[in-house]
Amino acid sequence: MPAIVLLGAQWGDEGKGKATDLLGSSVDYVVKYNGGNNAGHTIVIGDEKYALHLLPSGILTPGVVPVIGNGVVIDLQVLFGEIDALETRGVDTSRLLVSASAHLIGPYHRTIDKVAERFLGSARLGTTGRGIGPAYADKMSRVGVRAQDLFDEKILRQKVEGALDLKNHLLVKVYNRRAITVDEVVEEFLEYAERLRPMVADTTLVLGDALDEGRTVLLEGGQATLLDVDHGTYPFVTSSNPTAGGACTGSGIPPTRIDRVIAVVKAYTTRVGSGPFPTELRDADHAAGERLRTDGAEFGTTTGRPRRTGWYDAVVARYAVRVNGVTDFVLTKLDVLTGWEKIPVCIGYDVDGERVHEMPMTQTGFHHAKPVYEMFDGWDEDITSARSLADLPKSAQVYVHALAEMSGAPISAIGVGPGRAETIEIRSLLG
Repeated sequence: MPAIVLLGAQWGDEGKGKATDLLGSSVDYVVKYNGGNNAGHTIVIGDEKYALHLLPSGILTPGVVPVIGNGVVIDLQVLFGEIDALETRGVDTSRLLVSASAHLIGPYHRTIDKVAERFLGSARLGTTGRGIGPAYADKMSRVGVRAQDLFDEKILRQKVEGALDLKNHLLVKVYNRRAITVDEVVEEFLEYAERLRPMVADTTLVLGDALDEGRTVLLEGGQATLLDVDHGTYPFVTSSNPTAGGACTGSGIPPTRIDRVIAVVKAYTTRVGSGPFPTELRDADHAAGERLRTDGAEFGTTTGRPRRTGWYDAVVARYAVRVNGVTDFVLTKLDVLTGWEKIPVCIGYDVDGERVHEMPMTQTGFHHAKPVYEMFDGWDEDITSARSLADLPKSAQVYVHALAEMSGAPISAIGVGPGRAETIEIRSLLG
């Protein structure tokens, strides 16, 4: 069986957790391939709501093997805290596998992340302060600590010494903070070593064997396309590759084994943190933005921060199709738009007097982009009980069809409420 990639098409928070959960009973492995505990998924099952940050969404589906891939950076304290919280609610986490090559977040990463962001002042990037960026920087600088290093204390100590050598100079001489000792870092890491040991595996081998045996593997991206460090709105991005290419490098599954790329897209648009956002509702449109935020419960699963809100941007969606090779969209939160008389959709940008229909090449161009809207009729009917496209009000059907046509890929499922069952499946996401 081939592998399937599921990722975010906008700036994150599109509802990927629900989409992954919908696929969960039909797949055998769910792999988180990028990011850390700087993103979250909220999944509603019956009357229960689960907020996941580091664990793959497949952890909630019986029989599925959840995998944290080599492309993820792991804060062990967060990992085991999340595991403990789920187990107290009766969730079985014993199937979890962790890549031996996944990098670890140390206390020095968290410290540097926080002090560096404060040091930037008005130029700050809006990071979560959880050490994700510094951990990825160490990975690329080849001074990172990996999960496998916990099982050889000599190697672990050498790696921590190498990582702290420059960082302590930075902390003391630039940020006026105390130096971090090797012993305290090693002690924190080793505290989790024996509990982690049975979870650690050569996950690229495990997943390769699973595909050879006809198993279905779902690759779950954290964050989203426009937060990709290469293809997003740099520098206001994450430190990893949430795009489809990152699914290969972050899991060890080659591109020739992937035949479906499912992008989750919200029926409007949100983002957290700094950076350009052409359709953002602010100033004169502030009340409309607040209404979307309130009706959509647009507050970060991980941070609790209020999300910036705006109308659907078809330019962004088309870009996601191009960069990821999207085969299907899952449209979420359509129910949030109930009650609007008119719903604008961004079909292009005005950039310094020039009309464009694709993403501007430069950061400056995107920063200056002003949305060009097409207006659609809204609807007042409650759509949360709709289970087919025909159950939707006519104007909602028109809106869905228009988004698919403008965005460049078919919409295969529509979220009409937060619950697992509140979904319209137009065609199977498994092909």
